[in-house]
Amino acid sequence: MVELPPPFALDWAYAHGEPGCHGTIRTTPEDFQVDERLGYEPDGEGNHVLLHLRKRNTNTEWLARQLAEFAGVEVKEVGYAGLKDRHAVTSQYFTVPLPRHRELDWSQLESSEVTLLAVTRHGKKLQRGGLRENGFTLTLRALHGDCAALEDRLGRIEREGVPNYFGEQRFGRDGNNLQLAEQMFRGVLQERDRHKRGLYLSAARSWLFNRVLSSRVADGSWLQPLPGEALIQPHSRSALSLRVISDEIRARIDQGFLQPSAPLWGRGVSTVLAEAAQREHAALRGEELFMQGLEQAGLEQERRALCLRPKGLAWQRVAADALELRFTLPPGSYATAVLREVVQVTDATHHAWG
Repeated sequence: MVELPPPFALDWAYAHGEPGCHGTIRTTPEDFQVDERLGYEPDGEGNHVLLHLRKRNTNTEWLARQLAEFAGVEVKEVGYAGLKDRHAVTSQYFTVPLPRHRELDWSQLESSEVTLLAVTRHGKKLQRGGLRENGFTLTLRALHGDCAALEDRLGRIEREGVPNYFGEQRFGRDGNNLQLAEQMFRGVLQERDRHKRGLYLSAARSWLFNRVLSSRVADGSWLQPLPGEALIQPHSRSALSLRVISDEIRARIDQGFLQPSAPLWGRGVSTVLAEAAQREHAALRGEELFMQGLEQAGLEQERRALCLRPKGLAWQRVAADALELRFTLPPGSYATAVLREVVQVTDATHHAWG
């Protein structure tokens, strides 16, 4: 668990009980592999080059700057679907604007840390979140403690999913982005850098969401719709609020077509009603500074599903004290939210977290 002074201790409730087994992730970059999946075929023409690259121990933004410099364009013109872990091996797509009459030898970018997988033409810049899913292959090593129940725990995760928490990386190293967000909202910090300001706003918004979700996990209602629940379809951020939950609606929730949600805070009237609204208000009591700060920053209120269901979850022992996990997740969700429900994790590149 990240150690922070109150009120920013990241001590979110566990859905399947606190794990008794301990393990280490990222002993090597190869222990954390991520593969982007577009979900569509590039059109093969247009004024953008679509690059499929594999990077190792490399920051996404750093690589985007290298692409921009090589092509002679501004870095803001380079498109990518999202930031990927530095301490990992990840395959990722980038678009670079380039007239069709101009071609470059992209293989010159290859190094021991960057491999060119494919190059094609595409008509549009790749936008944030513009993926179907991310595929993960993760290896937990140095397993110790009470690991006898690992198989049962993984089976339950496969059936029920995990709380859709924002991962601890969202909050910055040691939760620093939350403390900077607080200073910004109090007027102590005048942050003019647009990128940094966005990080602090995202951290504050994620903190409020996790607070509500953790309260629902703690009281056992994260998978059960409450009267007045704001229900959303998977991968959507708009909600349908119902004062009465019918058997038909419960069946659609059980089938995964609808899910209970929590707020991504911003301006506008909350769609949640009745008991569900009372639970949210209670969970967010004392968070007025962050709530008002996000509203004043111009963010609009949205919703995010409470439950994250890893697709194709599979596991195998690759050594007596090592476990390999494979699964896919939709954009915007966190593999660390899955891992924390499996074992008590120590990140070899940083610290323990939970």
